Amino acid sequence: MNSTKEIYLSPFSTRYASKEMQAVFSEDFKFRTWRKLWIALAKAEKTLGLEITDEQIAELEAFKDDINFEVAEAREKIVRHDVMSHVYAYGQQCPKAEPIIHLGATSCYVGDNTDVIILKEASHIILQKAAQVVKNLSEFAVEYKNLPCLAYTHLQPAQLTTVGKRATLWIYELCQDIHELEHRLEELLLLGSKGTTGTQASFMELFEGDEDKIKKMEAMIAEDMGFRGCVPVSGQTYSRKVDAYFLSVLSGFAQSAYKFSNDMRILQSFEEMEEPFEKNQIGSSAMPYKRNPMRSERISALARYVIVDSLNPALTAGTQWFERTLDDSANKRISVAEAFLAIDSILNIYMNVTAGLVVYDKVVERRVMEKLPFMATENIMMKSVKKGGNRQELHERLRTHSHAAAAKVKLEGGQNDLIERIAADDAFPLTLEEIKAELDPSLYIGRSASQVDEFVKEVAEPIIARWHESEIEAELKV
Repeated sequence: MNSTKEIYLSPFSTRYASKEMQAVFSEDFKFRTWRKLWIALAKAEKTLGLEITDEQIAELEAFKDDINFEVAEAREKIVRHDVMSHVYAYGQQCPKAEPIIHLGATSCYVGDNTDVIILKEASHIILQKAAQVVKNLSEFAVEYKNLPCLAYTHLQPAQLTTVGKRATLWIYELCQDIHELEHRLEELLLLGSKGTTGTQASFMELFEGDEDKIKKMEAMIAEDMGFRGCVPVSGQTYSRKVDAYFLSVLSGFAQSAYKFSNDMRILQSFEEMEEPFEKNQIGSSAMPYKRNPMRSERISALARYVIVDSLNPALTAGTQWFERTLDDSANKRISVAEAFLAIDSILNIYMNVTAGLVVYDKVVERRVMEKLPFMATENIMMKSVKKGGNRQELHERLRTHSHAAAAKVKLEGGQNDLIERIAADDAFPLTLEEIKAELDPSLYIGRSASQVDEFVKEVAEPIIARWHESEIEAELKV
């Protein structure tokens, strides 16, 4: 088979995930990181007194990014061990340093530490893209903070909010996810060099029982790799709960995006808002007029995948035996990578959609005015009581008139005539003009506008300042 058309290719690679996220989970990143870790180990061991020369370190440095994959792959077919295959390949390039490569370490020194580094690098990409969504939506919220729209409970019209205020609900959930991921990064530590069962016995032999040197070695490796330290204790691996923690946070991102995408799909059905629709985009193969919310639907689809996938590392963490077992490896190399690739894919779409949201002001206004008479009844009742009306009697009359007006709309397809019914009822000491004065939507949006301003300034902008380095434009592959 010579064509990629004849083999399975992950949709994350061909359709969804960005090149930068794919690069973090690539073999090139993985094996270059292995070599950086071997160099960090050798430098620390040399500094602490082992017989390692500057010439050997220089040789390792010279080939750190020049990976001879063919040699490693050929060797692995013979020895069936990926780490020792790459130790061999590195040694072929660095004959003087070959005797000290991987000195005292076990496979998890490069494997697990690299996985931790990947978690950190991938998380930074997520945070930068999430900050772009926060920025897009914050600008949208400020622009539409004063535009009244129907607010819903149980997907039934309740009171009013504003288009901008609703956007803050989407932003806030995403901000919570960002805070959670920041916390996980703050807590993230390297595995370090713990040895086969976590006792560092091999290093006790190398350093002739000098425990202070072993602790200094780990501190030096952590600093070299950009971490504040190594885990205090472990078996052979870092705790698989770390993967569970990170995927739980990614599940949170998926949940937030899922909620946004579902709201958008409903709003597009209401014809109040739309996701971007390109000039030559086809909405349906059968119905040329259709403008389907396909991007929001894709967010929904990928979000479900991440939420379910987040169970994988939780089950893996719970089934580790004693100091280590290997039933984690095949699962985690798929589940962790694909969770990050999927969230990256979701955020690419989320950025694209929020950069081009369309609001149909007139439709929003029409839908508000259709329901506003019902929402104005409490104000009408209060004004009538101030003019001598009986609150209990007026409440019953409003209930009767509201149901009658609703029946006319639902059963006869007529217009909402609630205001006219109230004006014609002598129990209400108000003129038609006085009643209609209560039909100003701005009277019913509460603190929506100021809530938007306060939220953007106090919550969104600090996140944007931390993570938004430059404008990110998400170019969708399909």
